[in-house]
Amino acid sequence: MDTHERREEIPGSAPEALRKAASGASGATSAHDDTHVPRSLWIEEPTARRRMADPVRTAAVRAVIITSLTLIQAMAAFLLSVTGSWLAFPMVLTSVASTVVATWSVLDVWVTRQVWNQRHGVVSVPSSTARQLRRERRRARRAARASAREASRIRRPGAGGLSRA
Repeated sequence: MDTHERREEIPGSAPEALRKAASGASGATSAHDDTHVPRSLWIEEPTARRRMADPVRTAAVRAVIITSLTLIQAMAAFLLSVTGSWLAFPMVLTSVASTVVATWSVLDVWVTRQVWNQRHGVVSVPSSTARQLRRERRRARRAARASAREASRIRRPGAGGLSRA
C-alpha cells in the first residue's frame, strides 16, 4: 500500500476533503475558504507477527541486559588499559568471563524458543493444511457414525408412513 492510497483511505485526509469540496458535499465551498484538515502522522497497521511467549521474552530481556553490561564492562576495561590503571587486569579478566556469560544467555534465548515451540506445537492458521485434514477426518467419522446409527435402527414394514384412518 503506497502513501497516496493510505491518504485516500484516512477519513478527513486532504485528498478526501478536496474531493468533497469539489463535489459540493461540504457545507461552505467558497474560492477563498482555506480550511486546513489535519491528518495523522501515524497509521496503525496490523502485523502478522505474533507476540513472543513469556519465557522466551524473559530470556531475551535477560540476554539484552547481560550483553549491554558486558559491553559497558569491556569499554571500561579498554579505557582502564589505555590509562594504565591497576584495575585494567581484573577488568579484562571479568570482561572475558562476562563475554562467556553473554554468549550463554543469547544461546539460552534460542534454546528457550526451540523448547517452547516443541512443547506447545505450531499454531496453525485457519487455512492451514493440517486443520483442513482434521476437518475432513472429523466429517468422515461423523458420516460413518451416522450411517452406523441408521443401519442399526430396526425398520418395521409400514412404519413411518401416514396413518390410514
